[in-house]
Amino acid sequence: MAGNTARAVVAASGTFGRPYRPAFSGLEGFTGTLHAADYRRPGPFAGQRIVVMGAGNSAVQITAELARVARVTLASRAPVKFARQKIAGRDLHFWLKCTGLDSAPLGGLLREPRTQLVIDDGRYRAALAQTAPDRRPVFTGIDGARVVWADGIREEVDVIVLVTGYRPDPSYLAGLDGALDAAGKPRRRGGVALTVPDQCS
Repeated sequence: MAGNTARAVVAASGTFGRPYRPAFSGLEGFTGTLHAADYRRPGPFAGQRIVVMGAGNSAVQITAELARVARVTLASRAPVKFARQKIAGRDLHFWLKCTGLDSAPLGGLLREPRTQLVIDDGRYRAALAQTAPDRRPVFTGIDGARVVWADGIREEVDVIVLVTGYRPDPSYLAGLDGALDAAGKPRRRGGVALTVPDQCS
């Protein structure tokens, strides 16, 4: 309402506002690209040749579903690594919070690990074992309707599912002069805006 004021503004819109599409040669011209944000169910992909790109929980779940109806390859930088959902009867997230590891200032090592652990109670490991999709290193490029694998082989595929995460979308802060840097990221230190007084992000 007009005339209302506040001592501070907190931008708490999360980090899942903008699907991330990595830069791969030929990806923009490949018409069968689908981001996980748009994936709903495996039925429409029956009988197709599909490459799922990613190695986290969502990638494994989507691969397990699609492999029941299609020929699927899970393409990732490293083999999938599983972590037990429960340890000593408690969820893994309980232990991360209890030990402080979930908020430890470990920089990119914890927030953006090279291989994300798949937290599993056993069902996804079993699903992958049952459907037996293959796992390969990420393709090096795309040539028309073909992915180019690391060994140089070109293979025609119908769909590439990008399970490559999201980036924050703080574009609504663009009207605050200096709040965002050239890349569209908030200028902040310790969660507090550097250029806009009394604004937290």
